[in-house]
Amino acid sequence: MTSIDRLTNLCPPPPTAPSTDWPSIEQSLGMTLPTDYKQIADTYGPGAFCSFIHLYHPHATTPWTSITGSMPSTIRTQLQHDRDSGTYPVPHDLRHLFVMGVTDNGEYLFWVTEPANAPEKWTITANEARGPQWYTYNGGLTDFLTAVLSGQETVPCFPDGLLTQGVSFTPTPPTTIDTGPQPPTSTTADTNDIRAWARANGYDVPDRGRMPVAIVDAWKKARNQ
Repeated sequence: MTSIDRLTNLCPPPPTAPSTDWPSIEQSLGMTLPTDYKQIADTYGPGAFCSFIHLYHPHATTPWTSITGSMPSTIRTQLQHDRDSGTYPVPHDLRHLFVMGVTDNGEYLFWVTEPANAPEKWTITANEARGPQWYTYNGGLTDFLTAVLSGQETVPCFPDGLLTQGVSFTPTPPTTIDTGPQPPTSTTADTNDIRAWARANGYDVPDRGRMPVAIVDAWKKARNQ
């Protein structure tokens, strides 16, 4: 049984997922992506595992969760600032970190891209949201997800009750077009997208619950909505 088979047996994917022109995506990124990531993206599409772990995807509905969006460089800049200011130590060479996922609490998932020309050997690391802790998994993304979702691997900065409601994958709803006035706190985006944008732009946002109106309004203005 392959790694992707073990993952899909544990966490069934949706019936369909969008296809991706991977050569074009890799050309735009300037690097070859791990095969298992591409298998996950092709099998599940954009969405969240256990309503918590969001992998960046070429077909994400916003640039804040897109694998080709601005977040990888934005997060690398933030980490460099943290290192330079002595805020939080980073136990990896920043040149070899590429963010490819985020949790609902604001932890980021990275590939440790060493060796750069051997993506099948890349490992996974995650940082604590607003804290100094880092976790590293000595394996690829599919095996990491399978280990975490099966309970075989515990990520210290993930919540203890991650698997309380069972293992699931929830596809991201497609972006819809507004047809009329909306309440101030209404948005068609996934709340996690707004959290990711807000944190990348220096806002202090809650881990759960309704987003503050001011932050939602700022997010809309940034998107010219």
